[in-house]
Amino acid sequence: MHDVIEVLIVEDDKRIANIHKKFIEKLNNFRNIGIALTTEEAFDWIDSFKPHLVLLDVYFPDQLGTEVLEYIKNNSPDTDVIFITAASESDILKKAFRGGVVDYLLKPLTFERFKESLESYHAKRMLLEKKTHLDEHEIKEIWKKSKDKQMEAVTPKGIDIITRNKVFDYLKVCYEGITAERLGNDLGMSRSTARRYLEHLVSENKAFTDLIYGTVGRPERRYFLNKI
Repeated sequence: MHDVIEVLIVEDDKRIANIHKKFIEKLNNFRNIGIALTTEEAFDWIDSFKPHLVLLDVYFPDQLGTEVLEYIKNNSPDTDVIFITAASESDILKKAFRGGVVDYLLKPLTFERFKESLESYHAKRMLLEKKTHLDEHEIKEIWKKSKDKQMEAVTPKGIDIITRNKVFDYLKVCYEGITAERLGNDLGMSRSTARRYLEHLVSENKAFTDLIYGTVGRPERRYFLNKI
């Protein structure tokens, strides 16, 4: 059991790496064990020290950080990874998600966001290490945090993850579909805001739209849960 998390920084920009090192020094329960400026250096550090946590960038001159992620999975499976990067390409995000990355932080990064991420990770890891059995509430908290953090990484600007989940959950019980106007009234938001979140769910393939024709007037654009 490790109360202090040993952290390896893998970042090719030395200035940014030193900023992250200083961030770590401000936190309790974390200790920076080194900085790798290349992926080859990262492989050496991982082989030698098996760090608890790696703060990993994506872009390096020789190869992508996703290669380091794969190396960690194969050679140090108890090491966790948080991406800190400017990369927002969907293929990178998919590899991070499928590779078990515990958080995905976009640059430029504030200390508060950095602190929030690492402290949440610490609490999760300690819970898993200190208890042999978890109750239902603890299990839900662990997976809820992980899921929400991963979704924040792929959620576009103007979409709040909590509101998105609220709209999604409400749509689940709208068996006959719902209009943006009706959703706005039910959830206490404007029609334009409701439509923005509904259209976002459509873009995620979580919902679909259809035009419902009444006896008079224009057809209604109604949103339905996609059960596929």
